[in-house]
Parts: sequence; structure tokens; C-alpha cells
Amino acid sequence: MRIVSWNVNGIRAVERKGLFAPFLESLQPDIICMQETKAQEHEVDANLEGYEQFWHSASKKGYSGTAIASKITPLSVVTGLPRAIAKKHGLDGDSYGNPNDEGRVVTAEFEDFYLVTAYTPNAKGDLSRLGLRHQKWDPAFLDYMKQLMKKKPVAVCGDLNVAHTNDDLANPKANVGKAGFTNEERSGFEALLKAGFVDSFRVFTQGNGHYTWWSNFSNARANNVGWRIDYFLVSSDLAPRLESAEIHADIMGSDHCPVSITLSI
Repeated sequence: MRIVSWNVNGIRAVERKGLFAPFLESLQPDIICMQETKAQEHEVDANLEGYEQFWHSASKKGYSGTAIASKITPLSVVTGLPRAIAKKHGLDGDSYGNPNDEGRVVTAEFEDFYLVTAYTPNAKGDLSRLGLRHQKWDPAFLDYMKQLMKKKPVAVCGDLNVAHTNDDLANPKANVGKAGFTNEERSGFEALLKAGFVDSFRVFTQGNGHYTWWSNFSNARANNVGWRIDYFLVSSDLAPRLESAEIHADIMGSDHCPVSITLSI
């Protein structure tokens, strides 16, 4: 079973470039998880014949959004973080809005695991959203993952908007303390690992040079000056089923590239 995650940075833009069909043909995913769709379901013309689609769009048009498209029918699908968890952690928004209204999480329950796709709020270049992320979003999301893990194994994928270690970005020294590489964001990621998740890519591949996002400036992608901020995390009880975890840097259409895992059935 191949599950692919891709921050498409606007699904309609990928379609207009004629690059969504080649993505499907190349990777042939059983399940597709998308982030930053920037569209309502009825606005999307992507040919997803054979996939059941579950969209969670932001209330603000053209912004954020996540979706899961699956050839395997889920037992259930839930959008957003549970209200009780959001309330517990005071996740009621900031000057930018309420992140639980921004289409950031879709959870699909399958027979033997949960699949969660997430688009974590960006801390912003001036770190003006770091407080909300570190103090509210990350704890609430971790709480939700722990709840799911009590029921069955969990796979979490998506744009988590953080480079975990120095190996996960091309220029770590120059970016210490900047959005995506603050101690606060990295500690939020570390908390997921301490809770029992495994960074699937690092099961198979070590070292630097493996990135999933590149700036649109200074030929960053051509020069591979990037960041690894898109992940597949699997709970430790799902990890034995990992057959591969890959970064597909050759797939074009977004400033992010897809990442995938293959699970034994």
C-alpha cells in the first residue's frame, strides 16, 4: 500500500500546469493526502476517478485546506481537531484567525490504522504566529494523536512546517531561530517522537541533502538549497510494516515535492 503526501500549494495551479496527472501516473498512490489545497471541492477538476475524496477547506476562500483521496474506503472520516481538545488547549485563534477554521486536519480511519494529514500553521517570518503554534496548536495536535494511538496504530503525514535537525535543511546555522527552525517548533516535533512516533524517512535514509521544500528564489530547487518540512510519522506499532519511505524531488508542480511511504498489507 503506497500512501503519498503532497503540499500542492494550490491544487488548481497544479492542474493548470498539467502536472497533476503525471504525478498520479508516476507514483500511482493508493491513498493521496494533500495540504494547502487552496480550493473548495467543487472548484477542483483533478481527475481522481477511482478515489473517494474527503476535503476540508478553509472558511477563507483560496487559503490553506487539506484533503484525502483514497482507493480504499475508510471506516470513518473526521475533519479538524476535536472541539473538546481545541477548547482544552485554548485553541481559539489569533489575529490571523482560528486555525481550526483553516482546513488543517483530515483523519481517515481504516481497518487497522488511522491516517492523519495535517498542515501545521506557519510561525510567519516575523514569528508572529509562533506563540499560537507552540503554546496551543502543537499541544492540541499531540493530545489528539495520543488519543488516536490508544485505539489503533496511527500514520501522520503532511507539511509540519519545521525542520527537525540540522540535517533537515541546507543552511542550518543561518536559520537558527527563524521560522521553521526555532527551538519551540523543533520541540513540538520532538514531542511527537517522544510520544511514540517514528520519522519514517530516517528509518531508511540518513544525512543531509534530502529536502521537500525549496524557495522560489535564487534557483534554490535547482541547487537543492531546501528544507525537509514534509513528513510521514508512524506510531511504533505501525513501523514494522514500513517497506519504504521516499522523497520524490523529481515531481514538479509545487514548491514542495511529494513524500510517500509503502506499508505491507
